[in-house]
Amino acid sequence: MLITGLSGNEIWCLAKKDIAPGGVVVGNSVYSQGLVRGLTTGLKTMAGGELTDITQLITEGRHSALSRMEVEAKEQGADGLTGVVTEIKRINSLIEFLAVGSAIKRSGSNAKGGFFSSACSGQDLYCQIDAGYQPVHFVMGNIAYALGIGGGIWAAIKTMSGGEVDSISGMINNTRHKALERLEDEAQKAGANCIVDIKTSILPFGAGVKEMVLVGTASHNPHLGNPERPYTSELTGEELWNLTDLGYQPLRLLMASSVFALGIGGGIKTFFSSFSRGEVDSMTKLIYQARENCINRIRNEANEIGAAGVLDLKLFMHEMLGGMIEILAIGTAFKKNSDVANASPVLPPQAIIRDRSTFFSSDLDQPSMAQTLKGGTLEK
Repeated sequence: MLITGLSGNEIWCLAKKDIAPGGVVVGNSVYSQGLVRGLTTGLKTMAGGELTDITQLITEGRHSALSRMEVEAKEQGADGLTGVVTEIKRINSLIEFLAVGSAIKRSGSNAKGGFFSSACSGQDLYCQIDAGYQPVHFVMGNIAYALGIGGGIWAAIKTMSGGEVDSISGMINNTRHKALERLEDEAQKAGANCIVDIKTSILPFGAGVKEMVLVGTASHNPHLGNPERPYTSELTGEELWNLTDLGYQPLRLLMASSVFALGIGGGIKTFFSSFSRGEVDSMTKLIYQARENCINRIRNEANEIGAAGVLDLKLFMHEMLGGMIEILAIGTAFKKNSDVANASPVLPPQAIIRDRSTFFSSDLDQPSMAQTLKGGTLEK
């Protein structure tokens, strides 16, 4: 009996590429954080920046679960996996690293080829294959980091006047680019020349510690050549198909952060302004400048790599400890490539329709197969 995590739309789309559904496969690995690791982390969070021991623990756990999932898929005779997700669950003092995916089998003209895995849905996989991006392997890049006491001191000094906290902006930009570089390293080792459908998550991991993890599908497109670093994109499958139809290719996933302190002066003005209606001028200018800083950093990086432009730019804002706010910008740089082309003249409706959830419960986690984040960031 077939038990799959793929929807009817996904099965239809994959059938058009001679791919048949297989069963749901799972891999997991349960860790104990341990007293030694906990003490080490406590000391390192004082300095801020990357926590290498925690990054290593998470990376090992996620990869162990992913490897076991692949073994189970191959035991079932699968030719690949799609819709792969990697999650972290907590059970008392234990940490479970969980990997779930849907096995698939090739048929017809697509019968030959090695085992592959993909982070995208069945609809996105259809779009990517049609646009010439053949999936190679699911890849991830992550980093665990903390602001640290040092960052807090600089922020405290900066809050006297308000404005960007350069030390924390620099640290966060550096850590997030490290995660992207690790994603690129995995793709390069897999023999891919690009990574598509990248999803970015920022998740809590212990007191004062966060993990940024990027996952995507390492792919190969013969018309992209052999770049020094794989091309990266957070565009959805249909966006990538449309970009290809216009004769463009993705160049690089761009990220930029700007961390601002509200400032004592700004805080007092905001407090008094809250008693009356009207614009809080100091906050308007502060948040506007933070967004402008992010956009300028994106623009500068795009110019450095010779991009024709940046599309799908998204701006996110959240509050941090110590009266600080972070603005995060994410987008995909692109360039002209007259060699890229789609196999089909138009996309079928089934490749565009997004599947909807039909079960909701505040007492249960969202299902592991759910694809809730498309080319953006999620912070829990």
